[in-house]
Amino acid sequence: MSAKSRALAIVLAVTVLAGCAGSQGAQPQSGDTRFVAGDGTVRMFAASERQAAPAISGETLEGTPASLAAHRGKVVVLNFWASWCAPCRSEAPVLKDVAAKTRPRGVEFLGVDFKDDRAQALAFQRTQKPGYPSLFDQPGKVALAFHGMVNPAAIPSTLVIDRQGRVAARALGEVRYSDLLDAVTKVADESTAVGTR
Repeated sequence: MSAKSRALAIVLAVTVLAGCAGSQGAQPQSGDTRFVAGDGTVRMFAASERQAAPAISGETLEGTPASLAAHRGKVVVLNFWASWCAPCRSEAPVLKDVAAKTRPRGVEFLGVDFKDDRAQALAFQRTQKPGYPSLFDQPGKVALAFHGMVNPAAIPSTLVIDRQGRVAARALGEVRYSDLLDAVTKVADESTAVGTR
């Protein structure tokens, strides 16, 4: 990794994840970063404003390969979280419910476990039973891939990616059930309409 890439990764790690409400002592391997959580508001992007999501891939917490490309043609909800993040724990049931409710519409959820301890993240998953996998992103490479486009600026962060692989919506901070369900449903419905033309 070049010095410029390392510097960019450090700046992004500090900026992107500078504010979760979890206690500092509960943030394994996160250094001195402090995260400023967003308010959970969902911002929708018009089709003309959407940019292609980067090609991300990696290993899930359970050790199996996963990628965004594997879900091409489906709406994908990408949620950045960590086991040490209190808003992430609070938000988990919302994500689980919306994932189950929208799966029949061709929606897939994929978590991104950021700057976390694998054992603690796995314990979090066993407790929450989200019903979908999470990439293990301890170095922050997945978050870095979104830099300069629609990068998550708080943990938790949620991106909705349309069937054409473009970022259609973003929520920074703990998302509310009705807001997430509404955004995912809109993107799923428009994508279906586009696909049937």
